[in-house]
Amino acid sequence: MVTTRTPLMAGNWKMNFNHLQAIAFVQKLAWTLKDAKHEYEQVEVAVFPPFTDLRSVQTIVQADKLDIEYGAQDLSEHDSGAYTGDISGEFIAQLGARYVLVGHSERRTIHGESDEVCKAKVDAAIRHGLVPVLCVGESLEERESSDNPADVSIAQLKAALADVKPGTDIVIAYEPVWAIGTGKVATAEQAQEVCAAIRGALGELLGEESAAQTRILYGGSVKPANVASIMREPDIDGALVGGASLSIDDFASIIRYHSHVGT
Repeated sequence: MVTTRTPLMAGNWKMNFNHLQAIAFVQKLAWTLKDAKHEYEQVEVAVFPPFTDLRSVQTIVQADKLDIEYGAQDLSEHDSGAYTGDISGEFIAQLGARYVLVGHSERRTIHGESDEVCKAKVDAAIRHGLVPVLCVGESLEERESSDNPADVSIAQLKAALADVKPGTDIVIAYEPVWAIGTGKVATAEQAQEVCAAIRGALGELLGEESAAQTRILYGGSVKPANVASIMREPDIDGALVGGASLSIDDFASIIRYHSHVGT
């Protein structure tokens, strides 16, 4: 089976940039990539702003006909109702977003989101026509206490995708918790080992065809200096970028990793 997966470089802004800063950033990113003659069909680009920025990002993307995709950093498992502070997937979809993050390690650890909650959010995203970017990954303690470094990720994957049907458009982001915002990064070989195991588990859950089509990203201190080596691995189809996505130069360099694959 020969399947071509378009690489995806996704910038998770976390709690950074107000709506005016978001507009300026997206414009400048688009100009920078245009000047570099970036081909979006070769590497897809997406940003994940805070909720308060989404309408502004939608406006600039649509007004300037930009090829940059965007998504939300979270969504509610509920569609509507008395859930103060929650954001429905319907609201996100109405803003033209394509993607939504689910189960980011900071949601799991800081906000105590369980596998059951992540499953409900994956289901909600799909219900509203959004592509869930399901984040999975292990802590340093979990990695060191297990014979198989992929055990935690596969358990989280199976729980969240229990009711997902084959052929559904999903993205998986492997983000070892010990490498997020720490400056540490899994070696390309370590990342590939887990991503290959994730693809194998996807094959068991959704069938080999769906597994071959699903993009698996690596997230965890991705920078211009290490992205090329990570992207050489056969089961890694892009990156979920945190801190480096807040820099135009760094994020544009990561997106254009083809230009320094030989470094």
